[in-house]
Amino acid sequence: MDDATRIELEAAAFRRLRDHLRTRTDVQNIDMMNDTGFCRNCLSRWYDEAAAERGIEIGKMKAREIVYGMPFDEWKAKYQTEATDAQKEAFSKTTHS
Repeated sequence: MDDATRIELEAAAFRRLRDHLRTRTDVQNIDMMNDTGFCRNCLSRWYDEAAAERGIEIGKMKAREIVYGMPFDEWKAKYQTEATDAQKEAFSKTTHS
């Protein structure tokens, strides 16, 4: 497989993951962190870092908007719930990326 095709496939997989996470608003970031070690905020940070490596300034909040599909504060107001004590306890025991 040539590099251009590989990059296209990787980009398609990223878009599919991003779109999937946009539809699964029931899945909280803390649960993702507890189960997988990454969340939507990590994904947006990685996006921003990749842009910065190429000299492109996106910034934290714009990168989050790209991943969340809306401004982060709007997503939090609509979908984020208060973490339970059990979620917080599990989070304190995980390794974060």
